[in-house]
Amino acid sequence: MAGLDNNIYAQVALVMLIGLLGKNAILIVEFSIQRRKEGKPVLEAAVEGATQRLRPILMTSFAFIAGLLPLCIATGAGANGNRSIGVAAAGGMLIGTVFGLLIIPGLYVLFARLSERKRKINLRL
Repeated sequence: MAGLDNNIYAQVALVMLIGLLGKNAILIVEFSIQRRKEGKPVLEAAVEGATQRLRPILMTSFAFIAGLLPLCIATGAGANGNRSIGVAAAGGMLIGTVFGLLIIPGLYVLFARLSERKRKINLRL
């Protein structure tokens, strides 16, 4: 989309994003699990986990994106490599953060309910 190649720099940025966005997802799920253990319903636990982690996730994500802006607008020698890693990492982080905050709590609800059903079926047997 930015007119840059899918080179090794962009691929390294994507691998790095997997770790960073995975960390955000783990934090949301861990807080949701804690709320679930306190006896809250699955949906309420997911919403509370997402709202409690919203500010820290947004702060770290936007600080990371702001730190990448110089790479996104780089000029001179090596600018293509800098722009490749900067645009891939910043764009991926922005898109991943927005979608992660919407999708991760929903997936938690889905899998927590499936787990509860399976547990109830195993108790009957």
